[in-house]
Amino acid sequence: MTDGQPLAGKVALVAGGTRGGGRGIAVELGAAGATVYVTGRSSAAGRSDLDRPETIEETAARVTAAGGAGIPVRTDHSDPGEVRALVDRIAAEQDGRLDVLVNSVWGGDALTDWEHPLWEQDLDTGLRLLRRAVETHIVTSRFALPLMVARRSGLVVEVTDGNTARYRGSFFYDIAKSTVIRLAVAQAAELKPYGVAAVAVTPGFLRSEAMLEHFGVTEDTWRDAVAQDPHFAHSETPVYLGRAVAALAADPGVMAKTGRALATWGLYQEYGFTDADGAQPDFAAHWANALEAEHGPLGDPL
Repeated sequence: MTDGQPLAGKVALVAGGTRGGGRGIAVELGAAGATVYVTGRSSAAGRSDLDRPETIEETAARVTAAGGAGIPVRTDHSDPGEVRALVDRIAAEQDGRLDVLVNSVWGGDALTDWEHPLWEQDLDTGLRLLRRAVETHIVTSRFALPLMVARRSGLVVEVTDGNTARYRGSFFYDIAKSTVIRLAVAQAAELKPYGVAAVAVTPGFLRSEAMLEHFGVTEDTWRDAVAQDPHFAHSETPVYLGRAVAALAADPGVMAKTGRALATWGLYQEYGFTDADGAQPDFAAHWANALEAEHGPLGDPL
């Protein structure tokens, strides 16, 4: 282990590491020296039904380029058999070691109905969103946690959106993101006797690949989108979220945070990390200054 690579020798699994926050987390864990298994359904062999171009192989290559070791494994995290095989492979290749589990599977953007209340939504679509965004996390933890329990150490990160009880604007979206926080709370309670921590972590306004496409900009030209949405000026890249998770994974006192819902806007103040451009976005502060009068306070952490 070195100061520059505090996670050297550590093994991580980033489930849902193909793009967005999952990719950012995988790469920054790699930059901290970890071996990172990058999983998801979009691979060089073919796209998932989301039909996006990013692949697990691209993310794994970025992990390696950042200084870690990226290992792509195509996995459908809704399939217990595939997840069991993935964890068996990690156990065999890493002598039973798994230090960090990141549950970042989502895949619900196209399934989210922002226009209608529950009683006017398509039930099958909403339930499919919950299966993708919640059941996949449960399946993955079910098979991965025994490796951490056996070693009596580790960190589980549940990636969510928001860390307060505030309603998130769409019934099934809100249920999914709130439930993911509760998954962290429940895992923390069961894992605490074994020295394994579990937390939920949220970014602020995330400049994912899909969000950049939504505004018709690239990461190089993202500020052009501020004219469309002035709040985008306070957005953050997946690197910021990745550095938050890497800081947690490297913190020997992380058990003090187990069971909590954390956010990049609080963690940067504690750990001192920056976004890719050296900035330190604080979406909670922006909310208080620009959005609270219209939308009410962001709320207390769950």
